[in-house]
Amino acid sequence: MISVAPDAPGFGQALGQAEAALARGDKVYLFCIDDAVPGLADPRLAKLKADGLNLFGCAYSMRQRKLPLDDSAVFTGLSVLSDIMADTDRFESFN
Repeated sequence: MISVAPDAPGFGQALGQAEAALARGDKVYLFCIDDAVPGLADPRLAKLKADGLNLFGCAYSMRQRKLPLDDSAVFTGLSVLSDIMADTDRFESFN
């Protein structure tokens, strides 16, 4: 989960972790929430998606920031984030 803005160090760290995990063949789910949702347009995320990243965005955070929903991610709510947290071997949060 990423909740920091795209220009914050944690955003880049999260993408680096995701890239490394995908390179190992791990299944990776990334949920962008709060200040991270503008980063869904980041070209690095598009590349990670092409490499197999399962990308989710918080629909409420998008609405609060008056950002349009598009096909950059699967837009959903906190129930999906809760399911991801419950069903993964490892959960990391970048705030």
